[in-house]
Amino acid sequence: GFWFTLTTKFVQLRRLREMVRLLGEGIGVKTAGNTISSFQAFCVSTASRVGVGNIAGIAIAVVLGGPGAIFWMWFIAFIGAATGFIESTLAQIYKEPTKGGGFHGGPAYYITLGMGEKWRPLAVFFSIAIIIALGCIGNMVQSNSIAHAMQTAFNVPAAVSGVVCAVLAGLVFFGGVGRLASVTEKIVPFMAAIYLIGGLWVIGAHITEVIPAFRLIFVAAFDPEAVMGGALGLTVAKAMQFGVARGLFSNEAGMGSTPHAHAVARVEHPAEQGLVAMFGVFTTVVIVTFTGIVILVTGVLDFKTTGIELTQHAYTVGLGSFGMAFVAVCLFFFAFSTIMGWYFFGEQNVRFLFRSRGVLAYRVIVCAFIVTGAMLKVDFVWSLADLFNGLMVLPNLVALVALHKVVGESLEDFEKKLDHYEERKSENIDDRMQRL
Repeated sequence: GFWFTLTTKFVQLRRLREMVRLLGEGIGVKTAGNTISSFQAFCVSTASRVGVGNIAGIAIAVVLGGPGAIFWMWFIAFIGAATGFIESTLAQIYKEPTKGGGFHGGPAYYITLGMGEKWRPLAVFFSIAIIIALGCIGNMVQSNSIAHAMQTAFNVPAAVSGVVCAVLAGLVFFGGVGRLASVTEKIVPFMAAIYLIGGLWVIGAHITEVIPAFRLIFVAAFDPEAVMGGALGLTVAKAMQFGVARGLFSNEAGMGSTPHAHAVARVEHPAEQGLVAMFGVFTTVVIVTFTGIVILVTGVLDFKTTGIELTQHAYTVGLGSFGMAFVAVCLFFFAFSTIMGWYFFGEQNVRFLFRSRGVLAYRVIVCAFIVTGAMLKVDFVWSLADLFNGLMVLPNLVALVALHKVVGESLEDFEKKLDHYEERKSENIDDRMQRL
């Protein structure tokens, strides 16, 4: 991520204005066939990112790595934005048209089309890894967190939560990419707005604790013992380890997951979708920061409670008895939208391996994992997720390093066209002013 930040000359900062403009232009755009708009692709990819990693994952990171873990989550998101630009632009360059008028794409496709057929075993390994990591194990994490939140807030049995999630998810799965994009386009902005409003309310009620909380984050990132004491065994290495691990789970930059959504979008230039993809990484930073600050300003961090229970405790302090239910409902929407996004990423790889023959079986298997995950222990599910996330990252990073020059050429071409457009627009303004 740091290397891509340098090679793109800090594209995540230089083209921030363009990033926002492109995202705004895609809102409300209607597409034909099985294609989706740039904004819909952003919503599908953001749906996968803004899940339990932003609510429960940050709590786990803070408990195991200390408040300094939040800084390393910021860091990994900043440099990861450049990685997200690389992989999503590649997904646009090396995508395949489908019979229904849409596209298929992702790491398996840019490995085989960009690096050659001799690298197909690497593409196959990636496809198998992501099907297991996200479609199966990852969705177990989501349903597990939903079940724990619902049981804590409303005393709903875990098995009931699992079955309900599986049924609702199945209704979306069997509707295809069009239904999935339509649902996420509506859920993502709504759920993010509600969660941020709740977070602002809690932070506003503890406004005097905000600056000390940020100070704690920065000091604990580099000198944990200075603020937390040595007895807890917190170190810079632990802050980095859990901050990076949970940060990766949160923003997914470099994992090779979100390019599947961005490949399907219909855009004029591949680099445009790469810029939109970066905005999704920054979205997770906002959600993660709100969750982390709420935990710190409410003073609930005791290193005994972890996961969703700690986040619920923080919001209970901030919002009263309504807090626990608030987090449970928000988590349901966050996690459910992630289930849909991760299912879609897995489906793209099922199609890569088996075409359309294995899709029906895959849908049934994912639903079964959703039910099973709801009833497992938290630590075991998160450990499995970390393991398989690592397995899918490796082949994707090989491809990103091998093909990054292709993206560099695409970015250069886009910026030349953009500069030419700006010059023409400026000339037209000057002409109009002279006529006036």
